[in-house]
Amino acid sequence: MLDLKYIRNNIEFLKGILANRNAKIDLDRFEQLDEERRELLSEVETLKYKRNNASQEVGKLKRAGEDASHIIEEMGDVSSSIKAIDKKLSVIEEEIRYFQMTIPNVYHESTPVGNDDTDNILVRTWGEPAKFDFDVKPHWELGEELEILDFERGVKLGGSRFTLYRGAGARLERALINFMLDLHTTEHGYTEHLTPILVKPEICEGTGQLPKFGDDMYKTEDDMYLISTSEITLTNIHRGETLSETDLPKYYTAFSPCFRREAGSYGRDIRGLIRQHQFNKVEMVKLAHPNDSNEELEKMVVNAETVLQKLGLPYRVVQLCTGDIGFSATKTYDLEVWLPSEDTYREISSCSNCGDFQARRMGLRFKPAEGGKSEFVHTLNGSGLAVGRTLLAVMENYQQADGSFLIPEALKPYMGGLDVVKK
Repeated sequence: MLDLKYIRNNIEFLKGILANRNAKIDLDRFEQLDEERRELLSEVETLKYKRNNASQEVGKLKRAGEDASHIIEEMGDVSSSIKAIDKKLSVIEEEIRYFQMTIPNVYHESTPVGNDDTDNILVRTWGEPAKFDFDVKPHWELGEELEILDFERGVKLGGSRFTLYRGAGARLERALINFMLDLHTTEHGYTEHLTPILVKPEICEGTGQLPKFGDDMYKTEDDMYLISTSEITLTNIHRGETLSETDLPKYYTAFSPCFRREAGSYGRDIRGLIRQHQFNKVEMVKLAHPNDSNEELEKMVVNAETVLQKLGLPYRVVQLCTGDIGFSATKTYDLEVWLPSEDTYREISSCSNCGDFQARRMGLRFKPAEGGKSEFVHTLNGSGLAVGRTLLAVMENYQQADGSFLIPEALKPYMGGLDVVKK
């Protein structure tokens, strides 16, 4: 969330930011509302001042035994006017608040300007895609033939975009989760959490999922939401708190199931594990000092890369352009893993610096060590990694001519020493 005064004083600048983000926000309407609000505030303050003075005058007249009914009658009209203006103000302020909650973050100056993902910038690549001397299979074919992924029964249980894992498939998913958590906690310094997956609306508002992306979230009848990522819960842990500067940075990680409606994705990735309504993810979150947040972002990207490197999966890092960057982010890198069946790279992690955008929404500050006014922390988040997509990348990149696939060395201890999945 952007500061209200900042929006008011930077309308033309923000119009350019929104244009580069492909975001359609009517800032002219915001200006109109803001001006009307200030006029009404001035009017109501004048009336309240008049009412207070009249109250004092009534007191004087009564103490003197004189008639004050004419003033009391006049003040009744004034009170009615105040109530009417307060009602108007409430409606206007609610609309202004909606603007404030739905205007995206201002992107960092190092974020490249572009229209869509074709304008993203390649930063680096790692590993060489394997050369196969046989026709490679997509992961859904491998999974069904090996009887470790059951898409038909997943649909029977949950509907489209749900999958049933079985046997070595379920164990491999669990192995990847444990491997990622162990790596992030023992080597990268993150503290592991296990958070609720059902949360209050204000928690989703804090990280920017609400109100803008409510259609993509699952909501219960009692106004609770299933999380779409544990970024939501990890980032909100210190909601409303003022930390000490010496507490920063904080590194948090968690595994969670994630739930997304995938609104607007009809017809995209309808086969396999790429785009599911329920999936598992290991998340990384950082709370950082504003001076250090971009450096912490670079470290977070390396943390995610380490997972892929240890698994021996070829990937590339791209920096997202203004037209592709997320709502809350000021700067983002995506990691894209190589998928042989598609002969291309697909996103497996997204690491973002959100600046003070989320912290302002959730009231998360820190007190400078040398004293002075508290400041908003900077929040960062990144997938470390999306587990299902990692599983399918392992299956496809390690597949063999006989329809089996090998287990990467790093995962063998988590698989009970199993080195190959075969019929």
